[in-house]
Amino acid sequence: MTCHQRRSLSVQRQRQQGLVLFIALIVMVAMTLAGIGMMRSLDAVTMAAGNVGFKDASLNAGDRGIEAGFQWLLSQSGTPNLNNTSMGRGYYSSRPASEPDWVDAGTWASGYAVDGGAEDPAGYTVSYIIHRMCTQPNTPYNGSNAGVQNECALYYEGGASVGGSNRSAATMFEGNAQVYYRITARVQGPRDTQTFVQSFVTIMN
Repeated sequence: MTCHQRRSLSVQRQRQQGLVLFIALIVMVAMTLAGIGMMRSLDAVTMAAGNVGFKDASLNAGDRGIEAGFQWLLSQSGTPNLNNTSMGRGYYSSRPASEPDWVDAGTWASGYAVDGGAEDPAGYTVSYIIHRMCTQPNTPYNGSNAGVQNECALYYEGGASVGGSNRSAATMFEGNAQVYYRITARVQGPRDTQTFVQSFVTIMN
C-alpha cells in the first residue's frame, strides 16, 4: 500500500468517526428532549390526579355541611322556630329576592360555620346557609304578612281514596304539607380551594 493510499484511508476513518460523533450527538439530544417531554407529561398527570383528589375531598366536606344543615332543620321541625329568620344559625325564613353571589365573602357573613369553623382532618372548613322557600319572612307557611299571603314551595304526600278506589270523584286524603328548604354549603380548603354544594330538602310542618 502506498503512502498516498494510507493517507486516504486515514482521512476516511476520521470522516467516519466525525459522522458517528455527529449522529450520537443528535441521538442524545433527541433522547434528552423525549425525557423532558415524559417528565412534563408525568407532572401533568400528577397535577390532574391531585386536582381530582381535591375535588372529591371538597365535595365530601360539602356533603357534611348539607347534613349538618338538615339535622338542624330536623331538630326544629314541628316548632315555630322555622317561621322566623335566625341569622346566628345561617337560617332565612324566606327565599332571596335575587340569587346571592355565593363567591362573595360578604354573602357568608351570616353563614353558620360547622364545628365552629374548625378544619377537618383534610384541612377543610365548612359553612352553610339555609333558605326556606317562601315569599314572606317571619311568617307561618300558611299565614300572611301585612295582608300578603305567604307562598311557599310545598310537597304533599300522596293521597288515597276511600277503600283504595281510584274511581272518579272518590274522596282523597292528603298528608301534611312539607315545606321545601334550600341548603347551600361552602367548603374552603388548601390551595384556596372553594366548593359550593346545594340541596333541596323537605321538613314536615
